[in-house]
Amino acid sequence: MNSQSGKISVVEKTAYGLGDMASNLFYQTFTMFLLYFYTDVFGISAAAAGTMFLVVRMLDTFYDPLVGIMADRTKSKYGKFRPWILYTVVPFGVIGFLCFFTPELATSAKLVYAYVTYTAMMFIYSTINVPYGALMAVMTNNSLERTSLSAFRSISAFVGGLIVQGFTLKIVSYFGLLKAHTDGSANEQFGFSVAMGIYSLLAVMMFLTTFFFCKERVQPVSDEKTSLRRDVKDLFSNVPWLILTLVGVMTCLYVAIRNGSIIYYFKYYVNNAGTADLFGFKIGAEALVSTFMVVGTACSIIGTILLKPMAAWVGKKRVYMGSMAIGTLLSVAYYFLEKDQISLMFLFQALCNLVVGPAMAMMWSMYADTADYSEWKTGRRATGLIYSSANFAQKFGWSIGGAIAGYLLAYYGFVANAPATTETENGVRVLFAIMPAFWSLIAVMALFFYKLDEQKVIDINKELAEMATEK
Repeated sequence: MNSQSGKISVVEKTAYGLGDMASNLFYQTFTMFLLYFYTDVFGISAAAAGTMFLVVRMLDTFYDPLVGIMADRTKSKYGKFRPWILYTVVPFGVIGFLCFFTPELATSAKLVYAYVTYTAMMFIYSTINVPYGALMAVMTNNSLERTSLSAFRSISAFVGGLIVQGFTLKIVSYFGLLKAHTDGSANEQFGFSVAMGIYSLLAVMMFLTTFFFCKERVQPVSDEKTSLRRDVKDLFSNVPWLILTLVGVMTCLYVAIRNGSIIYYFKYYVNNAGTADLFGFKIGAEALVSTFMVVGTACSIIGTILLKPMAAWVGKKRVYMGSMAIGTLLSVAYYFLEKDQISLMFLFQALCNLVVGPAMAMMWSMYADTADYSEWKTGRRATGLIYSSANFAQKFGWSIGGAIAGYLLAYYGFVANAPATTETENGVRVLFAIMPAFWSLIAVMALFFYKLDEQKVIDINKELAEMATEK
């Protein structure tokens, strides 16, 4: 497929999207509940958990590009990227479950167990997700079809998020109480293990669907073998990629810190022990967090559905910039809300996710464009290596965001399951409102320097098609 036609069927787009739904069953659970699980359930201090996120991220820094390099050099009857999904999906499911399976251990042993399982999770997450992300770029070379694929991927991811947000705490509560009826030892640890076991099984089945229904079509213009040094040199001479990677890191930091602090914001700041007034309706405190998350994700889906027509109308870059700029302002607004202004909290959540949702989807499509740019400029294609940076950005936000959250909570005197002091309440507000806005503002500023617009991508692909015809 070497033309701009490159149409992809709805079935194949849906199958591709299921891969990100599978990943988000893990990613959303980790970003929204892992720090809370470590501090309030497993019994690890916030500072220790923050340090773990930081140390593991440093260990994992060079692994993402390594997976991309190996995937680019893979040759099999299934293609370059699909076999990686097939052979790593089961370990992916098992290790994800083990992160929330917590045997009875001494405090020091708990920290060791957390380090081992979390490190393994970071590595296996890269091993399956770098090839999965790169797969989009070789399914079609049509820029708008890639935007459509990105929309399917992101909507599926948001559905995975809805599942996590809507059911995780309910599953934890139900199975925790069920265990109490059998042996009198009700606790959230068992409930979290059951929830992650369910998500692991679903993730395995979804990734297998991606493998069987998606095809690799776009072939490199040149089959010339290149050295690792040359690939890395090409990568760092790709200015659009450099800018987009910075933007991706900032965007993922925004999302990871904001999502990961929701449960703290409501438990230690809002702290509504009874019922809350939500636009005239009464809602129990236990359902408040889940409902807040679900409302946000539902609005993200609506925003992402509008992604392709918005991108065709004003361009990917403008959509991305506008989304993150509005998200920055709405995030800061949360700092000034009083704890009883529940309706405004939900309204801002709906608006924030409505505009930020398309930004996350846009990022994946734009990475495919930078892969085309690299091939046009150098005559060589390194799709896996380029997409490894996208995975790096996502995991950097996930891990460093968790580290920042842990350190900030410790700085403001956070004590798990203890009544919040005035200082702790302020710290939670800073974490939820100000910190995400700081990173999203950097993303907006960086996007001013991104020059790879829609017309440039079309011209590049025409030239690549001509080069392939001449070969």
